[in-house]
Amino acid sequence: MMNTLTLRNPSFFRPSSRPTSPAPAAPRPDTSAPLERAARPHHKLSLNTFRRASPAPSPAPSMTPVTLVQDGSYLESLSLKLSEAVSKALAAPTGPSTATDLVGGKRPVPAGRGRALGALIASELVATRDKGHVHRAMIRCLHRPLSVLLNNLSAHLLPIISAPAFLVPPAPTPQAPNPNPTQLHALALAGFAGELLETFDELGLGMDADPRGDGLKVVRDGLVSLIGRVVNPLVGAIKTELIPLIADLEKPTSVNGAVHKTTAGPKIVVVQHPSMVTLQTMMPIYAKALARYNISSTSQATLASLLISLLWRSLMALSHRPQQPASRPNTPGPHPNVTVPPKRRDTGPSSGHTTPPAGRFSIKLPPSRPPSPPSVPVASSTAADARTLHDLLSLFPRPIASNKLACEAVDEAFDGLKALAALLEHTQSNVCMKIAPSVDDQQAELEVLTADLPTLIALPVLLRAHVTPFQSVSTILGLSEEEYRKGCLPGFSRAEDCAAVVGQRVLDALASQTPSSDAQIVIKWLESEIAAADD
Repeated sequence: MMNTLTLRNPSFFRPSSRPTSPAPAAPRPDTSAPLERAARPHHKLSLNTFRRASPAPSPAPSMTPVTLVQDGSYLESLSLKLSEAVSKALAAPTGPSTATDLVGGKRPVPAGRGRALGALIASELVATRDKGHVHRAMIRCLHRPLSVLLNNLSAHLLPIISAPAFLVPPAPTPQAPNPNPTQLHALALAGFAGELLETFDELGLGMDADPRGDGLKVVRDGLVSLIGRVVNPLVGAIKTELIPLIADLEKPTSVNGAVHKTTAGPKIVVVQHPSMVTLQTMMPIYAKALARYNISSTSQATLASLLISLLWRSLMALSHRPQQPASRPNTPGPHPNVTVPPKRRDTGPSSGHTTPPAGRFSIKLPPSRPPSPPSVPVASSTAADARTLHDLLSLFPRPIASNKLACEAVDEAFDGLKALAALLEHTQSNVCMKIAPSVDDQQAELEVLTADLPTLIALPVLLRAHVTPFQSVSTILGLSEEEYRKGCLPGFSRAEDCAAVVGQRVLDALASQTPSSDAQIVIKWLESEIAAADD
C-alpha cells in the first residue's frame, strides 16, 4: 500500500507575485468602555497579577481583655490564660535602657502591668457574676496563679531590699533628690503590687478572713506586706531626718550668727531659725519623694501616720518655746561692730603757723547717697514660724477622702497647728496692747482660739503669757520635764486623756496663790476646759 504524502500550507506552490495581505487596522478605542491600564514593558516582570487582594486592616486592639467562651473547657482554658498572664507580668521589659535604671543588667518592671493583670481578672469575674457555680470555680482558679505571682514578687524583691544601696542615701538630699537604681526597682515591684491591690479593692477580694470565703486573704496580705517592706523604710528615713529639725524649733532663735532676711526696710532685719532655713530647703524635696511612695491605700496609712507624728512634734516644740520680746526697738543704737571715736577737745590756737588743708577752700557737695543706717536684727516670732511650718507640711500628700479615718485625723492635726499660730499671735498682740480687754472678754476669746487645740498644748502658752512668775506644767506637777512629756504628751490621744487630770492640778495650784487679773484668765479658761472634758 502506497503512503500518500499530504502537504499542509504549501506556500511554495503559490506565485511569488501575489501581494502580501495588508496589516489589520488597529481597532478604535471604545469610549464607553473603561480605560485599561497602560501595558507594561515585556522586559519587566511584575507579580501584581499573582497577588491576592490584601485583607482589610485589623481594628485597633481594645483595652478591655476578651473573655473566654464559657463552654466545657472554660476552667482549663482560664487556668492556662491566667498562668500565661502571670508569667508575662514580671518578664524583663524590652527596649532601650539607661545606666540610671539598671540593676544586675535588668530594668525595673514597667508601670501598668499590675493594672493590666487586674483588668484581666476583673473581666472574667464580671462575665461570670450571673452564674454562681462558675463564678466560685473561677475564683478557685485564681489561687494557684496568684500564689505563684506572690512568690515571684518576693523572690525578686528580697535581694533588692537586702542590698546596701537600698538605703544609700536613706532619704533624698539636694544633691540626690531622685531614687537610685536599687530604689527604683523596689518601688516598681511595690507599684505592681499596688496596682493589683486596686483590683482587689474594687472587686472586694480578700476582705473576709473566713476560709469559706474567696480564700484570697493570704494573697492580699502578702501584697500589703510587700508594699510595706519597700515604703516603710523609705518613709521612716525621712521621718528620722525631720524629727530632730522640728524638735530644735523649741530653742529660741539666736540672733548672732543666724540667717538674716530683710523684710521691713534697711533698718529691721528678721533673723530666721536655723532649723526653719533647713526645712524650707528640704521639705519640697521630701514632698516629691513621698508622692512617689504613695503607691496604694496601705501606703496612705503610713503617710498619714508620718504627718500626724510631725504635726504633734511641731505643736510640742512651738508651744514650749520660751517667749521672745515682741516689740521692735524704735531707735536703733550703735552697731556693735562700729567703734565711735572720742570727741577731740578744742585746745585753742596753737603756736606757730599751720597751713590749712586744701579741702577747706573746696566746694563741699553732698554725698551721692546717705550712709546706710546700721541694721537691727530681730528674731522671727514663734507665730510666724508656726505658720511657715504649717505651709511646709501642707506640701506633703494627704490621705484620700475615701479613707475617712486617716483623713479626719490628719485634718485635725493641721487644724491644731493652725490654731496654735493664731493663739501665739493673740498672746503677742496682748503684750503690746496698753489697755487690755476685760477678763471675761479674754476668756471668751481664748475659748474660740483653743477650740481646735489640745488643752495641754495651749496651757504652757497661756501660763507663759499671763502668770508671773512663770512655772512650767511639769514643775507644778512635781515631775521632771522628761517624765511629764513621756507620760502625758506622747501623742494626741494620750494628751486628751490626761487633759482633765493635769488641768485640775494646775487649777488648784493657781487658786492656792493670790491670783492676779491675768492669772484669773487662765483659771477661768481651765475651768471651762475641765468641764468640757468631763462632759
